[in-house]
Amino acid sequence: MPEARRTEPRRIIVGITGATGTIFGVRLLEMLQDTNVETHLILSRWAARTLVHETSYTVEQVQALATHVHPVTDQGAPISSGSFVTDGMIIVPCTVRTLAAIAHGLSDNLIHRAADVILKERRRLVLAVREAPLSEIHLENMLKLARMGVVIAPPMPAFYGRPRSLDDLVNYTVARLLDQLGVHLDVGNRWEGLQEIGTHSDSR
Repeated sequence: MPEARRTEPRRIIVGITGATGTIFGVRLLEMLQDTNVETHLILSRWAARTLVHETSYTVEQVQALATHVHPVTDQGAPISSGSFVTDGMIIVPCTVRTLAAIAHGLSDNLIHRAADVILKERRRLVLAVREAPLSEIHLENMLKLARMGVVIAPPMPAFYGRPRSLDDLVNYTVARLLDQLGVHLDVGNRWEGLQEIGTHSDSR
């Protein structure tokens, strides 16, 4: 019998699609740079367009942040098979088109196929869906996937940590997304409970 062992390092598939908020995907790759996580990046064609519109990063700079990069058209990539063991996948940001394709099993590119593999292998799938307002179609697709165990985690800012910059909000949001994949990073502003606001009480 072959010896049972855990594959090292950890592997996470990162999909970046064309919704606004590509900085979340970029920051996630940056935050995983000094960890033991091997990243497999898939960048959609529209993600590349949105990236250069919204940020100062080039496609090449973002690709350099990943351990491995797979063309979105390459259905023969290792991550298209369940026999390639990973710890899960995160799509950030996730368009509602990607959401719909995953919900209905339409694997017409590598992002969709990799997500389909994650579902059939019962691994962790996190979708940072970025759209507002949400239609009934969007909500039904989210509910369908949530019932299958998919984590629906829109990138929403938290203000209890008193963020001082947009970077603070992005870092915190990405750290919370990584929590869903079992990667817990110290971002310095996690919830520690409400502070007391004083001892004065109203005696009226």
